[in-house]
Amino acid sequence: MSSERRIVTVTVKPGSRRGPSVEAAEDGSLTVCVREPAVEGRATAAAAVVLAKHLGVAKSRVALVSGATSRVKRFAVFD
Repeated sequence: MSSERRIVTVTVKPGSRRGPSVEAAEDGSLTVCVREPAVEGRATAAAAVVLAKHLGVAKSRVALVSGATSRVKRFAVFD
């Protein structure tokens, strides 16, 4: 059983009134709007959950690769 990994670039918008939502950009990246504030990783954790739901995978199959303290993050998604 081999799992494929793909990297998804995401811009997170914490504290959004429109969240949770996912929007696709022309460059192939995604913008994830979440209601949680950017405090102690809460927005990052919420973005991972929203991304997993959007991609149709379990949240345990999404892992942060880089950008823990940045709005632009890279997530690994395991199929």
